[in-house]
Amino acid sequence: MQNKLSLQEIRLLPKIDLHRHLDCSMRWSTLLEIATTLKLDFPKNPELQQKHFLVTEPMVNLEAVLNKFLIAQKVLASEEILERLAFEVCEDAFNDGVRILELRYAPTFIADGHTSLTYEKIHQAFLRGIKRAEKQMPIAAGLICILQRILPLEKVERVTQFAIENKNSFLAVDLADNEEGFEPKKFAPYFSRLRNAGLYVTIHSGEAPNKDASQWIKDSIEILGAERIGHGVQSIHDEELMAMLIKNDIPLEVCPYSNYLTQAFSTYQNHPLRRLFDKGVPLTINSDDPGMFASTLSDDYYLAHQYQNFSIEDFKKCNETAYKHSFISEQAKARVWKT
Repeated sequence: MQNKLSLQEIRLLPKIDLHRHLDCSMRWSTLLEIATTLKLDFPKNPELQQKHFLVTEPMVNLEAVLNKFLIAQKVLASEEILERLAFEVCEDAFNDGVRILELRYAPTFIADGHTSLTYEKIHQAFLRGIKRAEKQMPIAAGLICILQRILPLEKVERVTQFAIENKNSFLAVDLADNEEGFEPKKFAPYFSRLRNAGLYVTIHSGEAPNKDASQWIKDSIEILGAERIGHGVQSIHDEELMAMLIKNDIPLEVCPYSNYLTQAFSTYQNHPLRRLFDKGVPLTINSDDPGMFASTLSDDYYLAHQYQNFSIEDFKKCNETAYKHSFISEQAKARVWKT
């Protein structure tokens, strides 16, 4: 039987995070500072503050978690704040052992209610923050553009065009938010154009329990051209789908703690991480929304270690998969990662 690692020992392990939402990763102290400066209405009691802004216990479902994010979105109010956010996210990740970091954000989510912020201003602020971080610490970071599937198609069109115009500073594109009622097929024309522009594709799919989850994952791959799947944990219920993921070497971006908070799976023990790994499905372990969840990637590793019996060798294999499938350039990855 393996000796159990402490959280501190896990923190020291080198890590790769391919699935982290930049807009939901703000440092807690920064969030409170900015909320105070902006004179936002929030509780003064520290315990109630956490309940107001953060998700630290299981919610009813994924939609309830997504609605909670809208409260914290109000602090994303200026270019200065966004640049600081990007820098601090990289700094916090680096201090948690992360050396390769892919950050995704939805221009529509951040711009909503912030009339002074254009998509271009948002993007450039994030790029400045990342560039400053990369100069100060050995970390390789990049940005993924999210299309929100729940928005009117004219907004999806605008973000598609924006991603194409900025294809040299985006790593890839993603489709996110609640899948129910927004199946992949309707987004096929947009992703065809995005792929033709040279952008990589990762798609949020098969996160929440749903009878159609397997079909959505398959459609994300076959119709939208997904090279990675965000979450994808419901694939455990479909042997044919798992065989497809293995055959085509399409990794899942698994976020164990997030899956528990959104109740994709009810307990740490019945999460399918171990079963997927043992079947040979390519896996990566990621943090999702560490700011909103008051967590770190090390917490996800710790859960995998404690409840799924993941060893250092298992983590190493997940990081080898993540390195291979990261959309960041080989040159940038090799600079910060010892293979």
